[in-house]
Amino acid sequence: MSPAVTRRRLLVGIAGAAGLAGTAGAAAWAGGLLRPEAALVAPDDAVVGRVEAARRRTGATVTAALNPRPVTLDLGGTTVQTWGYAETAPGPLIRARAGDLVRAEVTNRLPAATSVHFHGVALRNDMDGVPGVTQQPIAPGDRFGYEFIAPDPGTYFFHPHSGVQLDRALYGVLIVDDPNEPGRYDAEWIIVLDDWIDGTGRTPDQVLASLTAMGGGSGDMGGMNHGDMGGMDMGGAETMVSPLLGGAGDINYPHYLINGRVPAAPVSLTAKPRRRVRLRIVNAGSDTAFRIALGGHRLTVTHTDGFPVTPTTTDALLLGMGERADVTVELGDGVFPLVASAEGKTGQALAVVRTGAGRAPAATVRPAELDRQVTLPATLRATDAVRLPDRTPDRTHRLELGGTMMPYRWTINGSVFDKADPLLVREGERVRLEFVNRTTMFHPMHVHGHTFAVAGTGTRKDTVVVRPDQTVSVDLDATNPGRWMTHCHNIYHAETGMMINLAYQA
Repeated sequence: MSPAVTRRRLLVGIAGAAGLAGTAGAAAWAGGLLRPEAALVAPDDAVVGRVEAARRRTGATVTAALNPRPVTLDLGGTTVQTWGYAETAPGPLIRARAGDLVRAEVTNRLPAATSVHFHGVALRNDMDGVPGVTQQPIAPGDRFGYEFIAPDPGTYFFHPHSGVQLDRALYGVLIVDDPNEPGRYDAEWIIVLDDWIDGTGRTPDQVLASLTAMGGGSGDMGGMNHGDMGGMDMGGAETMVSPLLGGAGDINYPHYLINGRVPAAPVSLTAKPRRRVRLRIVNAGSDTAFRIALGGHRLTVTHTDGFPVTPTTTDALLLGMGERADVTVELGDGVFPLVASAEGKTGQALAVVRTGAGRAPAATVRPAELDRQVTLPATLRATDAVRLPDRTPDRTHRLELGGTMMPYRWTINGSVFDKADPLLVREGERVRLEFVNRTTMFHPMHVHGHTFAVAGTGTRKDTVVVRPDQTVSVDLDATNPGRWMTHCHNIYHAETGMMINLAYQA
């Protein structure tokens, strides 16, 4: 399929509902984006191309080939059958400079339709990778070319926006380098966190089917027996609760990974002592927040979701699904555990940092730093260079986050995505979104195509954790016309309803 998606082709695709089964984006489109009472900017409208043409360009092009397909992965003694972009997790790294043109050619070798969403990137709307909203799904055997300017430096990642495919090995990291980055570090490590179930007795689609059929999770299952869930532990008598986040998820995964490895066979990260290392950390999990610490060290957080913050030193960092953070650390001499504890759950991921001689830590090691000062990225403060100018919002949208476990149904303003009217905005407006959490679980709320400023701190982000009974207000400048999904990045919550569209009026 050509990268250019015409409106007629999109409308024809929407008419074929069977071809869009299993894609949340398709239901979102059907839920009001084509209603005649509001003329909305379409993904292929001229204004989308105009805004893209105005973005800063370097003249350079970065190319990538993504081949989603069935693969066999060795997680470190545990072999699984899954879907991936490569025979490793994460998939291939894409690296560009701010202003470069990125071309990613996708050849779908899966037995199901797919897509690729470049998470956190303020890219052109027709390249956002949401089937039924910005493109037709990429059918098995078909190709699709994504082409966009990468405007802002930072740590990003990419994954499907099709069903619960993210909960396999279909993810990779996109780094957009800043040509003016001071680079005050000696080495860089990319750290990708994941919760893993595929190939251990259940697929993510079977997990979703079990959740929706039983209406349960988080241990509140009405006394039902979960003994034969085929490798899926949904809590049983144990309640998954975090003292920092409240309800911590619906699935206690059998494995938690750093860079595709289980704690019994961790990846090793090597450097010389007294070197300064930059860690780019991505939470690619589907249902799990991670608390990250490096034994014997403190971490200095420099960026969150790609944008710089006032450097802040902490013992541990707590990342919700879809969040990223860059930290620097001055390395000691020896062998140290880098642990990502599954927040409110049983289990953890592990990597080994080695700068000298010493015995590798046990898979169950728990650094004391995990229980000391813990920082959430939204509490950090934006640097002056990226702080949004003060301005009264032109429009405010209140998004009440609701849901129940029985039935398993998650909503925004009382509606699931196929019933929700879009959030209307106009180009040039300052828009305030008020996320109001009426549930007992935390929700990492993600807005496509924009970064926003968190009220109170000014932190620039695209994904923010909203805790139970908490209201988080964020402001964004409506400078990227199109139709943009806004949703919880717990993939099971999004797929069962907690998703809405932010749509520009023509």
